[in-house]
Amino acid sequence: MLATIALSAFLAGAVVCDFVNHRIPNYYLLLGMLAALILQGWTLGLAGLTASGAGLLVGLALFIPLYAFGGMAAGDVKLMAVVGSFIGMDDALWAGACSLIAGGILGVLYLLYKGQFGRLIQRYWAMTCLRSYIPAEEGDAARHRFPYAIAIATGTLVSLYWAPL
Repeated sequence: MLATIALSAFLAGAVVCDFVNHRIPNYYLLLGMLAALILQGWTLGLAGLTASGAGLLVGLALFIPLYAFGGMAAGDVKLMAVVGSFIGMDDALWAGACSLIAGGILGVLYLLYKGQFGRLIQRYWAMTCLRSYIPAEEGDAARHRFPYAIAIATGTLVSLYWAPL
């Protein structure tokens, strides 16, 4: 229960930072990682530290490919790693999957709000037919920066309260 409260507070701060500054400071992420390690070590001992370290590595590994291909910022990758350190390896996999789903849903909702979902579908259809990349035009909502911390927070909190069968 204490870990869930601490993680929720940490994610709320990350969302605010991402919305305001379009970045999550490294010192904030380091503070979150240290808090997770201390909390896990204090409550579960060496097994908690091991679970926290494994969760950190899994959270990092989940989003590194997205960063490598330019689909995600480094702060978001590090944020998922910190989330993994709070919840452990198995739950980090589920939180990462839920975060990706939440990001997709929030992205579609944003495009619908901007009235540009149809334009995105047309562009991707053209890329499929032509088998070549077509960049988004200047002013397209698809070119806007998306504060992905909200998707990570949403997906993580959903994963904590809704577990797979």
